[in-house]
This record gives sequence, C-alpha cells and structure tokens, in this order.
Amino acid sequence: MMNKLNLSRRDFLKLSASGALALALSEMGIDRALAAPPSSQGRITWSGVPLYDAPSFKAKELHLYGIDQVVELRAEVEGDEGNPFNKAWYQLDGGYTYSGWLQPVETRLQKPVYEIPAEGQLGEIVVPMSETRLIPFTYAKNGYRLYYGSTHWVKKVVVTREEKSIWYEIFDNHIKKSFYVPHYNLRLIPNEELTLLSPDVPESEKLIHVDLGAQMVTAFEGSTMVFQSRCSSGSKGTRTPTGEFLTYHKGPSVHMTNQDEEGIKNYYDLPGVPWCTFFTGYGNAFHGTYWHNDYGRPRSHGCVNLPSEDAKWVYRWSRPNLAPSEDYLHVPGEGTRVQIV
Repeated sequence: MMNKLNLSRRDFLKLSASGALALALSEMGIDRALAAPPSSQGRITWSGVPLYDAPSFKAKELHLYGIDQVVELRAEVEGDEGNPFNKAWYQLDGGYTYSGWLQPVETRLQKPVYEIPAEGQLGEIVVPMSETRLIPFTYAKNGYRLYYGSTHWVKKVVVTREEKSIWYEIFDNHIKKSFYVPHYNLRLIPNEELTLLSPDVPESEKLIHVDLGAQMVTAFEGSTMVFQSRCSSGSKGTRTPTGEFLTYHKGPSVHMTNQDEEGIKNYYDLPGVPWCTFFTGYGNAFHGTYWHNDYGRPRSHGCVNLPSEDAKWVYRWSRPNLAPSEDYLHVPGEGTRVQIV
C-alpha cells in the first residue's frame, strides 16, 4: 500500500539503521497497520475469536466465533492496540472484534471460462473459502479447503454431462495431486496482471528495504519511495535473516509446509500461498497471507508475510519476471536487491 512520507531515501535508511524508524513513523501519525481497502466480509481465522460490546480487550465478551465463520463487516473503528502498529477493530452485527483475527474477504462469483492455454493458467480464490473435490462431482469426497486470495494452477476445464456442472482442475505440485474447484469460486488471472512493473527502471535503482523493528517493507526507485506495507516477519526461533539479498527465485503459487522437518513444534501445511518472492535458499520469501491479518507483529516461520495484494505488487515489481506460463523460476545471482535490518 502506498503511503507518502516527507523523508528522503537517505534519511529513511538512516532512521531504519538506527532503530528509530518505528518511533519516527509514530510521530508522523503512521502508528497503525497500513490496512488494505475495507472489505465487506471477514473470515474468522482461529477458533474462539471473541465479540466484545466495545472495541477493547477489557470490554464485555458477548460471543465466541468458530474458525472459518464468515461475518459482515459494518465499519472499521479505532480501539485498543492489538499489536504495536494496529489499533483497527471491526464493527460487526452486535459488537466489535480486533481486525488481526479476521481475514478481510469478498464474495465475487465468476462466470465460467471454457478454454485455457495448454500449459495451464494461474487462478485465485475469490470467495471466503472453497471446498475442493477429489473428482468433478458435487457429492464427491472433499479434498482440502482453499481460502480467499490463495492462488492455484488450473490445468484444464472439466464439464460434466451428468450434472451439467463446470469445474477447474487444479494441480498441487508438492503432493502431485489434482483437485477440482467449482468454476464460480476461482478467477483466472489474465496475463496483463503478471507483467513486470516499472520495467524501464534500471535494476540498480530498485531496492526493497525491510525494517524488522517497524515491521515495514518499503520499495524505492532511486530516491523515490514507490511502495510501503506493514508486514509480519519471523517470530522467535524462526527469525527473518538480516543482511543483503537478491530476489533470485519466485513462484506465483507455492504449497508451503514443514511436515518433513524433524522435531516440529509448530506444524503448518498451506497450499496455494500466493505471490512468493524468495530471497534465500532456505525458503525465506515475501508472500501473501490468508491465515491471519495481524501485520505489525512478528509471527511467521522466517518469511515476510504481506497482505496478498501487496505481495503481488512485490512479486510483479521485482526481478526476475516470470512468464504467465511459468510456475517457478530460479536464477541464482540475479534479482532485485533486498536489504533487511
């Protein structure tokens, strides 16, 4: 999300290097998460999210929501600080809840597309959540559940004669398995949304700066700030590494999991993580996030979590640029410069 500051690139980097950026942003009135445009709905991201009678953690609890419930968002208001950079709360029917606990979502049902390229086409889920099926049939056994903003490779369009229904077959490259999604829950992403942003700017002039203290990602073209977003970096035990890096390998849809690691304490299995821009060989990346909305607090496993639309911007602005037909590109020694402090 863009946010204009009266700071030169040099002054901005000096503040970041000194650890004073968070304080400076607070004094300039930028002390809350840089939120995405308001959505009309929210999906509860964990079980037991409370509804209060006021936007305060000390207010009276009225109700507890279950995971994956979808609620209508009436308004966004300021309340108690949930993390050092976010005081945003959502007003729901009958009360309030903290914004970090809800994924902002929409329901944008799609018309079917009957022909896609032979190599497949990238798509994104445009409803709060969508069940998949193991075969293209309404009453077939469920596959895994997909969430708003996640991205997936569509391999072909399937039209069933018996039901007269239309499905998109998606393929999970990690588990080597196909699933079927109702066509109305998934938007096929046109090629023009995958082109390189600012292609005429020399690579030497592009910089992605990450301030872990301020939980802020900022991009520069020369001395001009062109992008800024609050993030969630790695938490204790899985800190995001500091130093200088390059965005040398990327993928628009990645199944992320730690199931093969030994001694797992915090298990995760996340299909369709969108807009992954990797900057190390250990899996550290900028990427979209559909399992929380709590930007401004370290809580990842070493990656830099961003709202999906912001992760898409970083993915498109940084090099190398993937062709629409490519699901992964690895170019060691190339890419856009990343500075993490």
